[in-house]
Amino acid sequence: MTTLDLDFVRAQFPAFTEPALAGWAFFENAGGSYPARQVVDRLSYFYGRCKVQPYAPYPASEEAGAMMDESYARIAAMLNVAEDEVHFGPSTSQNTYVLAHAFRARMADGDEVVVTNQDHEANSGAWRRLADTGIVVREWKVDPETGHLNPDDLDPLLSDKTRIVAFPHASNIVAEINPVAQICKKVRQSGAVSVVDGVSYAPHGLPDIAALGADIYLFSSYKTYGPHQGVMAVRREIADRLPNESHWFNAAHIRKKLVPAGPDHAQIAALAGIAHYTDAVHDHHFADRPGAAERARRVHDLFRAQEQRLTAPLIDYLKARNDVRVLGPTDPARRAPTVAIAHARPGEDLARALAPHRIMAGGGDFYAVRLIEALGIDPDHGVLRLSFLHYTAPSEVERAIAALDRVLSET
Repeated sequence: MTTLDLDFVRAQFPAFTEPALAGWAFFENAGGSYPARQVVDRLSYFYGRCKVQPYAPYPASEEAGAMMDESYARIAAMLNVAEDEVHFGPSTSQNTYVLAHAFRARMADGDEVVVTNQDHEANSGAWRRLADTGIVVREWKVDPETGHLNPDDLDPLLSDKTRIVAFPHASNIVAEINPVAQICKKVRQSGAVSVVDGVSYAPHGLPDIAALGADIYLFSSYKTYGPHQGVMAVRREIADRLPNESHWFNAAHIRKKLVPAGPDHAQIAALAGIAHYTDAVHDHHFADRPGAAERARRVHDLFRAQEQRLTAPLIDYLKARNDVRVLGPTDPARRAPTVAIAHARPGEDLARALAPHRIMAGGGDFYAVRLIEALGIDPDHGVLRLSFLHYTAPSEVERAIAALDRVLSET
């Protein structure tokens, strides 16, 4: 198996040559990744050369529109969906809120939605609010000991009135990778629409949405080495039957109808940089050049293999301690490289104690209050979370373990 060339990868990220960040190990990637050079360059280029209204008949505007169009085309190809099925909005939270509002207009009182208590609130709260408008909200609950979301527990929640099933590809706390294809197949067979929150999975390799069978898949590009945008893939037949959420005269424009806020032209133009980075990694590691979806799949597998190697020593160290609770599975193959632990000290206190060791980590509830509570943890106490990506160095994991060993042993 091809092994990721870490030196090449880190050379693609300006943060690793930034003097202000020298000596710091970044373990807050689940909150937002470093941007790739290809993204930064496109954003800078756009602002410097064609920061004008796009799609007008003069050169700077035509180039601006072409850069935006390239992002739709390149991201769609990597995700293995049609170009007109990709929508860019200001954030995943905003995109989900708009979706919930749009679906409510096509639902009748008494219709049902299924949400989980494993989700980040972005993919749960907007659907739960529909209960105030006459929609029945059913909760698919995690195991309170492990945080596991059992697909079999979904079956009794489905009925002929179920319209939406919203669930995460991976939790931002327990990090278990859910069997998305299996769940989406079950949801489609029931006649409902699957809404998959990929925010905590996509940073670890862009998903093949067609292979997953997801009707709607959402993630945040600022966690996939890009600018602060929300990416939403919606099957065209579903988007066509949803009402227009934008200005009335945009109803016939598929890129606009589900994005009521005006698009951020520069950030959309920069999004193609994610695809350029993915291609750079692919071409450095492979001699041939298949289609975009296959290139993305290969890079996805490279990233996942590297991240599992990084996760194993941290998990092994934590398992050997008797004063912490590791949340989620301890098999690196079953989880994303986002490791949250419960300890007698509050999560934010632990994160603060790691900072003098030049470890950048986070503590709190991470907008997963329902999950934290389901696991029997006080959200105000919170958890410590260390999250990394394929660009994390093994030496940085070793440093994190050494710093944890000192911090966790302090009274």
